[in-house]
Order: sequence, then C-alpha cells, then structure tokens
Amino acid sequence: METVKYSKIYRIIHWSIAITFLLLLITIFLRLTWMNKENVADIIQAYLGGTDQSLSREQLIVLAKQIRKPMWDWHIYLGYVLTGLFSLRFLLPFFGTMKIQNPLTKNLTIKEKFQKWSYIIFYVCVLVSLVTGLIIVWGPKTLKEPMEEIHILGIYYLIAFIVLHIGGILIAEFTNQKGIISRIVRGSND
Repeated sequence: METVKYSKIYRIIHWSIAITFLLLLITIFLRLTWMNKENVADIIQAYLGGTDQSLSREQLIVLAKQIRKPMWDWHIYLGYVLTGLFSLRFLLPFFGTMKIQNPLTKNLTIKEKFQKWSYIIFYVCVLVSLVTGLIIVWGPKTLKEPMEEIHILGIYYLIAFIVLHIGGILIAEFTNQKGIISRIVRGSND
C-alpha cells in the first residue's frame, strides 16, 4: 500500500472540519442533557420554590429556551463554518488539491473500496445536514419541522463515522500504515 502524504492545506482543512464537528457535537450533547429545556425549567422552578414567585410551566419553558439560546446560536454559527469548510473542501479538487475519493477505481481492494464508499456516504450525509440546517434557519417556516426531523438524524451518522474513522486510523497505525497519525498531524513520519 502506498504511503499517502498530506499537504498543509489538506491537514488544515481536515483538522478544521474535525474541530468544528467536535464543537457541534458539544452543543448537541448540551442541548440533549444539562441544557435540555425541561431540565433548565426544573432548575428555575426549584429556585422559585424558595421565593414567593411562581411561573407557569409554559413560562418556565420560554425562559429556559432564552437561557440556552446563546449556546444554540453557537451551533448555528458552527454550521456556517462547516458549510464554508465543506464548500472549500469540494472546490479544492478543481485546483489539484484534496482529490475526491473514487470508489469505482479499478484494482482497489475490498478494504479500500469500503474506505472510499464510507467517505462518499459521509459527504452525502454531511451535505444533507448542512442543507437541512440552512433551510431550518433561512427557509420557509412551513419546512422547519420536517427539516428538523431530518437534521436531527445527523447525530447518528456523525457518531458512526467518527467511530469508524478513529477505529480505522488506529488499525492502520498499528498494522500496515505506521505513521499515518503523525502524517495527518505534522505532514511527516518524523
């Protein structure tokens, strides 16, 4: 198997996308756990229980949503960043940088075909997530709910891809592609 060398632009795009995905996952995790509107509403209710004030459940939910809004705004900003990074990722092949993987190339092993198809499927899923996210923010309100249903499914492909990606890297590092981690970090095996 040939040793792949990663250019500086490839490494910058790769790690920028990886960090953006990590930050997006953090916002999702917070929204689903500690910053869940029901949990925040319960915290507010518990606090108000020690005072002579009270709010209806609907008011508590509205307040909870306002408290977590700045965190969720970051999810949207990171979505814009990811849209820009993926646009750049798909423009660079036209300039001879960061070729798109072709799973239909002849003489590929089953493992190589699996890897290339995994990336193609990942790119399609990311594209669906980005488009649905943009429609949620900028599209007609009538499409918001169905787009949110599709957009939410993105967490599943993302976690599956991260597990496959990191698992594949570790297998490669400890078998036939020693130095793959240092090449994607520093650009060399040194």
